[in-house]
Amino acid sequence: MIPRTLFDGDLEGFRDSVRKFLEAEAVPYHAQWEKDGQVSRDLWRKAGELGFLCPTMPEQYGGVGADFRYSAVVMEEIARLGLTGIGFSLHSDIVAPYILNYGTEEQKQKYIPKLVSGEMVGAIAMTEPGAGSDLQGVKTSAIKDGNDYILNGSKTFITNGQLADLVIVVAKTDPKEGAKGTSLLLVEADMPGFSKGKNLEKVGMKAQDTSELFFQDVRVPQANLLGQREGMGFVQLMQELPQERLLVGLTAMAACEAALEWTIDYVKERKAFGKPVMAFQNTRFKLAELKADITAGRVFADRCLELHLQKKLDVPTAAMLKQWTTDLQCRVMDECVQLHGGYGYMWEYPIARAWADSRVQRIYAGTNEIMKEIVARSL
Repeated sequence: MIPRTLFDGDLEGFRDSVRKFLEAEAVPYHAQWEKDGQVSRDLWRKAGELGFLCPTMPEQYGGVGADFRYSAVVMEEIARLGLTGIGFSLHSDIVAPYILNYGTEEQKQKYIPKLVSGEMVGAIAMTEPGAGSDLQGVKTSAIKDGNDYILNGSKTFITNGQLADLVIVVAKTDPKEGAKGTSLLLVEADMPGFSKGKNLEKVGMKAQDTSELFFQDVRVPQANLLGQREGMGFVQLMQELPQERLLVGLTAMAACEAALEWTIDYVKERKAFGKPVMAFQNTRFKLAELKADITAGRVFADRCLELHLQKKLDVPTAAMLKQWTTDLQCRVMDECVQLHGGYGYMWEYPIARAWADSRVQRIYAGTNEIMKEIVARSL
């Protein structure tokens, strides 16, 4: 593998700590969490104690003020171990940055330290039953009433939905204005009228709590509007999407690298017609192709990470990364399942779970069709 020059000794030491934590605190329990439909809340608190949540948050809000490479390490190690139930990246690198970048000082002091410690679990509610990638089609409304907003609507496919204590809700504060009437509200789980629906049963990512959320005349204080004024929600969402798509690309590449390692180990041991499966030319050529493509994808992902650290990662480049790496991820998983033969279809084998878990990567954070449209508009 080409050396990853972005990651120095300190970062690799951090990576080793994250890996050991996950191997001790998550790997032995993940199968049970898949049955439960969510991970243990204790894992969040333990991760918070060790500084693995929200590492990029400033010290004044309880974080360590690290750069985004530290977040990348946490995400990569979770992906490498196939621990797709753990929703740290959305909490740490989507929810917390929204509050840091757009919140009032009061909002930052109130919520960020609790997100850093794991006392609060964060989620963001964009998708609705009738509005997915089309965020302009959001129907959830938040109409001003005195010093409050009255929030009504429903959301679906919300990651961390069952565990969430704090949800950033995308709503229309002025339904007549379309995208310009969109705002983001900070909604706490115990607010009257806010309820969590069923934990959705998915094809993959079974340990990740993905939920429906319902808002029935929820009275949200005006102080919980994210940002200084109404109508900034769509702009805020667009500004944060490159980082979200970078997250997806980085996790896709870590998952590909892990799948390749599992498959190489398997075909060296598994015998067919009296010799290891690795001895067949088809196996070697398939693995050689995957190795080349994964190496190319890793170089692209790391270059995008470098651009992001320099605040130069633009929307089309992030879209290209998300589309290309997740398409590759699904192809890699399919090829690796094939090389495992019948055992590749058994849930007890990590490649089977990784194959099922990978498919949604081409859908969330904007479908890959939308990514192509974004790139096409930039041409």
